[in-house]
Amino acid sequence: MKEWRVKRLSGSLGAKIEGADLGAPTNSDIDRIKSLLLDHKVLFFPAQNISKTQHTSLGKCFGPIEGHPNLKNAHPDHPDLFELAASQGGVADEWHSDLTFQQRPSVMSILHMVKCPPVGGDTMWASMEHAYNELSEPMKELCTGLTALNDALPHNRPDKMTIHPVVRVHPVTGKKSLYVNEHFTRRIVEMNWSESKAMLEYLTNWIKSPQFTVRYQWSEGTVGIWDNRCTQHYVLNDFDGERIIQRVTVVGDKVEAASAPRWSPSLSKRPLTATSRHDRQLALYLKDMGQITDSSPE
Repeated sequence: MKEWRVKRLSGSLGAKIEGADLGAPTNSDIDRIKSLLLDHKVLFFPAQNISKTQHTSLGKCFGPIEGHPNLKNAHPDHPDLFELAASQGGVADEWHSDLTFQQRPSVMSILHMVKCPPVGGDTMWASMEHAYNELSEPMKELCTGLTALNDALPHNRPDKMTIHPVVRVHPVTGKKSLYVNEHFTRRIVEMNWSESKAMLEYLTNWIKSPQFTVRYQWSEGTVGIWDNRCTQHYVLNDFDGERIIQRVTVVGDKVEAASAPRWSPSLSKRPLTATSRHDRQLALYLKDMGQITDSSPE
């Protein structure tokens, strides 16, 4: 078995792996990646230069894959592969975990850096396990009893939405992670809109704390693999020129809550007012799910 050189990149998460061949991985290689991913949460494999076919084949080793549900595919002959070119505005410069507006969001993502600028365009990741563990005990207790509404508004699809727990449990390790993000999370379900705004502002700022993060400077041909169940990521929009990435997404994850919701959804029971708009989206979603019979905030 070929030796892999593993270098940890920060105290919280991230490792660079040298000596692997992702173009033709063996079953043993896939098992090693799975194990390393549990330890480090995001892995970087420089100098891979895999083809589109090899890329999609690699993704299928971890489960079913799909292209992006809302954005145009640049490669119709590879429907499960998604490409973003910076010259077309494809820079994800808000912290997020992939596809949390779906009922079964992304398990993991596999990114191939096809072209990158000589300087800038780094990506940062944050450990949501570390962020949860560093909360105070009262805040942990509060968060584990809450859920949050997520939608695809950044993709111009606010109608695509679902509710996930604020704290989820990793299905393999059993560890708890924060599961809200500034890109897709709109509302804490069990709080009124002003409380929700304050809570989400605190949590989404908290997860950006430097001690929870790793920053990676890309080189062309590098493959990055990360666990979306316990991380978030952010692209620095600080570069000129082309930055082209290709990504496959492993899907089918069932989000397990750390605790069942401890309160009912918070919707105003007063007659319609100017602030009713803050409850409208949540009310419509709950009505569609059959959880309420009246979506009166209009």
